[in-house]
Amino acid sequence: MLKPFGKHVPSALSRADFPNVASAAFDSGQTLPQMLVDACRRHAGRPAFSNLGQSLSFGEVDRLSGLLASHLREGLGLASGERVAIMLPNLLQFPVAVLGVLRADLVAVLVNPLYTARELHHQLVDSAAAALIVLDNFGAVAAEALEGTTVRHVVTTRVGDMLPWPKSLLVDAVLKHVRKMIPPFHIDGAIRWPRALSAGQRLPAVQSRASTTDTAQLQYTGGTTGLSKGAVLPHSALIANVASAEQWLGHRLDPATDAVIVCLPMYHIAAYSNALYNMAHGFHSVLVTNPRDIPGLVATFARVRPAAFAGVNTLYDALLNSPDFARLDLSGLKLCLQGGTALRSGTAERWKALTGMAVVEGYGLSETSAAITFNRWDADNPVGSIGLPLAEVEITLRDSDGRVVAEAEAGELCVRGPQVTTGYWQQPGETREAFFEGGWFRTGDIARVDENGYYFLLDRRKDMILVSGFNVFPNEVEDVVGMHPGVLEAGVVGMPDEKTGEAVRLVVVRRDPALSEEDLRAHCRRHLAAYKQPKQVEFRDSLPKTAVGKVLRRELRS
Repeated sequence: MLKPFGKHVPSALSRADFPNVASAAFDSGQTLPQMLVDACRRHAGRPAFSNLGQSLSFGEVDRLSGLLASHLREGLGLASGERVAIMLPNLLQFPVAVLGVLRADLVAVLVNPLYTARELHHQLVDSAAAALIVLDNFGAVAAEALEGTTVRHVVTTRVGDMLPWPKSLLVDAVLKHVRKMIPPFHIDGAIRWPRALSAGQRLPAVQSRASTTDTAQLQYTGGTTGLSKGAVLPHSALIANVASAEQWLGHRLDPATDAVIVCLPMYHIAAYSNALYNMAHGFHSVLVTNPRDIPGLVATFARVRPAAFAGVNTLYDALLNSPDFARLDLSGLKLCLQGGTALRSGTAERWKALTGMAVVEGYGLSETSAAITFNRWDADNPVGSIGLPLAEVEITLRDSDGRVVAEAEAGELCVRGPQVTTGYWQQPGETREAFFEGGWFRTGDIARVDENGYYFLLDRRKDMILVSGFNVFPNEVEDVVGMHPGVLEAGVVGMPDEKTGEAVRLVVVRRDPALSEEDLRAHCRRHLAAYKQPKQVEFRDSLPKTAVGKVLRRELRS
């Protein structure tokens, strides 16, 4: 007899009592859309998603995604397993599009809306996408990218398409004519979003025949060649991620009363997995389309009074630097999550002092369907830890030859479990390089583990700086520099050096305009060994970042 989820590889984080939704779905062999549609029907009358003042109930998400599935399969004639690219920010269209694609037994390919035509073209070609769903704001990019791809069908949508009239008309008019955010474009044969949903009403309902081992999603991530590659995520992997999360959280949150702010972009695996969790358990997700609009985000906090919020270090910093945020009543917060980048100790301390809530850090990758470790939300955790393994997650630390390192030594964090990708889409060479024997996926991150089983991320293997034979981890230097009150942000990379092979290069954004290079050097001398101290210091107005706030070290190097 098969053991239930969480019993093969138990986790010290798992609660004895938890909402058994995804765990039961995994055990019964459900697919992702089956689990989500069941949840939509259980919670049909509740609000599922809100954005720009408009809400969709779970029942409406069920109905609209079913119409889109019918249009894609019966109307457009897409075959099971074909790929559909979705190029949308956090709008009400996003969950409908994803669930519609999945219900039609198609494979979702989530695309960064900020991609250039070159980047989009690569992803469309690499995935051999048959269809594209794109926001008008990015229509000109899509039009330029389509030539030479396998895309046969395009569905375009406006920001206002899910809003009531006349608000929809007003929003679209302002975006196009006042803010000039919709460049003119033309795509032959493109169909409008409302027409696609309307067409679905006249077509038979789609009956899914997918299995839990079929591919649900291609999640694109960085490649060794500089081009992104698609991590293949089957239905079972994404459900396993939700299952491990529900066993970790237990009943910390109450879906009947608690709302969740989703401000990280849902094309990113962290926010996407959070949205899947929220849907499966009946939570109300408030979608923030532009989290860089800090006054707008603060207003959302004031209006929603969320119980849960997930961000990255730069977003937490931006909120803490807002005087209006400091005046809010944040007593309703029950859970604050952080992942993607290392949380600076100064940021964590300021957030707890203001809100009374500790930020709970986790760790995961696109290839692991998001989180594989988390800290405890109900107890103190070691400073700097990324936490303990979640249910069904096995972790080992290994050297470059794949051997498990000695106790207390640092090594590459390798993971095995049902959450892990089956490989990279049409990249057998990359897939072979990504796994050690026995199915151990190589994360590329260097970590250590303490005597209590808590893991600590030291740095990316590829970002590590080798100074005279000594390893320097940029995260450590950045954290030390970030302790200086005059520093707003810091980024560290390696640079060639004739004497030491490599040296440390520090790029800083000032909080205090009077901060000098000597101030920083004196601070570093007090807190860092000589070989870790920066050889070069540069001041900038800002650091290059991804859409989710990760510092782009490759751009700092250039």
